[in-house]
Amino acid sequence: MEQTRAERNKQLALKAFETLFNRHDYDAAATMWSEGYVQHSTHIGPGRKGLFDRVRSFPATFRYENALAVADGDYVVLYGRFSGHGQPRPMIVANILRIEDGRLAEHWDVVQDEATAAESKSGLPMIGDRFLIV
Repeated sequence: MEQTRAERNKQLALKAFETLFNRHDYDAAATMWSEGYVQHSTHIGPGRKGLFDRVRSFPATFRYENALAVADGDYVVLYGRFSGHGQPRPMIVANILRIEDGRLAEHWDVVQDEATAAESKSGLPMIGDRFLIV
């Protein structure tokens, strides 16, 4: 069965995040991010260069763990955890991506520190079935 555009875009976003954030393969990642990439994050400089420079600034332990991927047409939302960045807590991030011509073209995000068990009023972790930080 042929994949829908949304499913292709979701798979592209997941592959792009694995390539850049976990494998740190900037040459391969450059084929998945548009040259005209638009970055709306307050934590990252403009364009693809801003994103790649930000990732280069983190320790080699920096990685992304995806928990949820949802796609609708040319938009993909990846919800996951960034860790190994040298900060006391992992970052939980909802990444909103727009895909154009088979490449990541635009990005928005919502970022927060991962909550501890003691901080979680619901008693539930933000990702998965257990708390990773104490």
